[in-house]
Amino acid sequence: MEGNKRVVFSWNLLRYAYGAVVLLAGLDKLFGTNLIVYWPKYISPLVGTHLPVSASVFLGAMGVIEIAVAILLITKWPRIGGYLSVAWLLLISINLLMLGFVDIAIRDILLAVGAVVLAELTAAVEELKLVRQTM
Repeated sequence: MEGNKRVVFSWNLLRYAYGAVVLLAGLDKLFGTNLIVYWPKYISPLVGTHLPVSASVFLGAMGVIEIAVAILLITKWPRIGGYLSVAWLLLISINLLMLGFVDIAIRDILLAVGAVVLAELTAAVEELKLVRQTM
């Protein structure tokens, strides 16, 4: 496989993998199925006490945001979706650190780094015109 094809393959693999996982997590939260995990246990008491709505409504709203980010990732706006994922994952990491879930927070920070790579790889793919303009 030539270099440009490897770059495009890697870029597509990242954006579709991130998009799929974010979409599934968002749907799980939106519908409150908790098939992936029992999401309410990841809301820190500090965050929970400041919520103007119930935890289930808050998680549903988080699900809607995650679904929107997933759509950005897998359609024409993966760079925007990548940077939104970075912000989202870092906020989640802070919340997880408040709960003492250091291992999961570290994993999410690493996922945020991958989302930066996705956003920057999107810019490179576009600049090099390796695919049709995504933005």
